[in-house]
This record gives sequence, C-alpha cells and structure tokens, in this order.
Amino acid sequence: MNDARLADRKLRQVPQGVGTVTPVTMAKAEGALIWDQDGREYIDFAGGIGVNNIGHRHPKVVAAIKEQADKYLHGCFHVSMYEPYVDLAEKLNALAPCRGEKMTMFANSGAEAVENAVKIARYATGRLGVVCFEGAFHGRTLLTMGLTSKVMPYKYKLGAVALPGIFRAQYPYCYRCPWGLEQSSCGMRCGEHYFESEFFKYHVNPDEVAAILLEPVLGEGGFITPPPEYLGQLRSICDRHGMVLIVDEVQSGIGRTGKMFATEHFGVEPDIVTTGKSLGGGLPLSGITGSASIMNTVHPGGLGGTYGGNPVSCAAGLAVLTAFEQENLLERGAALGAKVRSALEGMQERHPCIGQVRGLGPMLAMELVKSRGRKEPAPELAKKVTAICHQEGLLILDCGTLGNNLRTLMPLVITDEQLERGLSILEKSLDRALEETKA
Repeated sequence: MNDARLADRKLRQVPQGVGTVTPVTMAKAEGALIWDQDGREYIDFAGGIGVNNIGHRHPKVVAAIKEQADKYLHGCFHVSMYEPYVDLAEKLNALAPCRGEKMTMFANSGAEAVENAVKIARYATGRLGVVCFEGAFHGRTLLTMGLTSKVMPYKYKLGAVALPGIFRAQYPYCYRCPWGLEQSSCGMRCGEHYFESEFFKYHVNPDEVAAILLEPVLGEGGFITPPPEYLGQLRSICDRHGMVLIVDEVQSGIGRTGKMFATEHFGVEPDIVTTGKSLGGGLPLSGITGSASIMNTVHPGGLGGTYGGNPVSCAAGLAVLTAFEQENLLERGAALGAKVRSALEGMQERHPCIGQVRGLGPMLAMELVKSRGRKEPAPELAKKVTAICHQEGLLILDCGTLGNNLRTLMPLVITDEQLERGLSILEKSLDRALEETKA
C-alpha cells in the first residue's frame, strides 16, 4: 500500500488531533535510513524526535528484545521483581550526574518521568510550587501540559490553564534577550539577579517552591542553549532556598549532545534527572534518577505504574547503554556534532536568512529570519524547507515557539556519506525555498 492510500485511511480511522507532519509511510528502517512502502529511501535527520540516537533497529537492541521475549513479557514490577529493571537502574545510577548516592525508577514516557520527578520533589520538600520556563516542553499529561509553554498545538482547549503551583520564568534566550541586552555585557541578567530581585518578589516566595525544572537545551522550544554558567546559578539558587533542581533530559540525554547527559556540559549536579526517548532504543521507556536522599522519601506504593520498567523495554535500554560502551558512540556523537555545526555555520555565512546556529553536539538548530538586523522570524520559510526536504529524500523537522527553527536529530551512527548527502539536500532545499518565496 502506498503513502497516499494509507494517508486516506488514516484520515477516516484516526482522529485529526493525532497529527503526522510528513507524508512518508515507514515500511522499513535501519541505522540512519528509512524506506517507504514504495521503496523510496530517506535520510533520517528527525530520529523519531530524538528516540533513535543509536539508530533504527540497532542489532544489540533487536537481539536483546528477542532474547527477553523468549523469557517473559510482563509481570508488573510491583507484583514480582525482575533483573532487567534493577540492572538498568544500576547502570543509570552509575552514569547520571546527580549528587551523591543515586536511585532510579522507571516509567513509560517522558511526560510520566517529569510528572514523577515533580511528585517526588513535592513530597521531599513538603512544598507545592514548581518553577518552569518559557519555551519549555515537558509532555502532554495534564500536569506536564501546564509545565509546557507553547499553547498551540499542545495546550489549546485541553484544560491546562493556570494549574496551581506552576510559575513560569524567562529562559536565557540570548539571541532574543527578554531584556534587550547583549550576552557579552549583560552580567547574566537572566540568572541569580533575575530570580532574587524580580521573580521571587513578584511571582512566588522561594519557601513555597519545591523545584526548579528545566531542559538544559530547550527541545520543542527551539534548541535554545543557555550560557555556560547558567545552570550553576540555578544550582546555587536551589541550594540557598532548599529547592530540588530537576533537569529534563528526555530529549537531550542518552548521548544526544556528545555526552551521556547534556548537564555534563555545564559541570552541574542536579538533584533529579529525567530520561526517555533514546533510553529504550525504540521501545517505550523513561527513567527518573536522583539523589537517594530525595528519591527515597516517598512512602512504599506512592510511585509506579503497571507497565513502568517493562522487562522487554529494560532489556532494550541495557542494550542501548552497552552499545554506547562498546561502540564509542559518545566520541562519535561529539565528532558528528562538530561536523554538523561546521556545515550549518557554513550555510549561515552563505544565507542571510539564517540568524543563528545553536545547540550542543549534534543537537543543533538553525533559526531562520526574514532579516538578520530585525531578527523577524520566518516560520513559513522553515515549513517550506522541511516540505522540500521531504520531497528530496531527507526527513527533518522544524521546532520552536515561533516555528522558525530547523533542528538536527540524526542517529549518531549515520555514515559520513549519508550525512553529507543529507546536508546537501538541506542546503539545496533552502535555496529552492528562497527562490520560490521570491517568485
């Protein structure tokens, strides 16, 4: 069945709220390549929205799934324990950059991970308030919709208006500084000064705040990356006021930035870190890892879920971490990031419509503008470029509150030839989109 016929069936059988942003119908995938039902090949710069960091159908993951499926599929960890859950918890506890001794629990999705992290922080501190940020995306459950910043399409008429205890702060978006300052001379106006002299005076008293929650690189918000010292200032604020620092690494973690956790780029130890997406290698799995002194406060039975830490998913997660260990994927990711950044910055030199290239490692984005001087967003151009890329055999997505960013989430195992071909398609598609816009 071809793409058009399946798309027609989808329109009749699946609610329109379950959107699909490309016309491609996946029939097969391997590494950094996808084939549709007509056998056409696509280079994958979308990575299942950050899920396929080690590639589609990685042999170690497939083998682990098959081996575990021959033993048992489900028993519920709350009924009977099983080794894959504890084995994976031990692995994450050893890897996570959190303070001191660590503990881990598992859920199914990034939203569940964030929701459990907030529950734990509230329990440990006895406080309700959570500080989150403009541009953030934390999920689609009721609580995480409230924590998410963008109204359309994630929150509109879906019941996430003014949830109690949620307070939204400015994220350090240096390219579009909310205070109109320059990063070279601003004195980190967005950091401790902002919170202590403004935010805690006009929004919430710090003794009512359980946690500060942030993405070390905004995901859906446009891959905005804070200054190097920013997370350290948040760490100081949390220590000063007895708050829990939660870092949402659902998209940026598990090697996406050339380090296992993006937090490591900043040299900061959070209290809790959430993981998901690439942790399961393609299966539903998320983790909540944190300092034992915080994680172990909740009473027995207060955390969990029927499918959380499913044994097959945990086996896949163990295979993902084994692949990183045995195949030098962090080093490969760092090298990939340097190549992609160089290519995108080269495009920026040739195209005035690229206002900024930003991100960490291979988690990068280009912000498209109508004018570099005025920085007027160009979301229509971004959508046109992605559409042309899809026509030419490259899957890439836009992102950002303004919808004017193109982001790269290609698998770390992409070959040099595939990477060069994908980058070439991207630039040619940008050229064509600009020509069509002029016409």
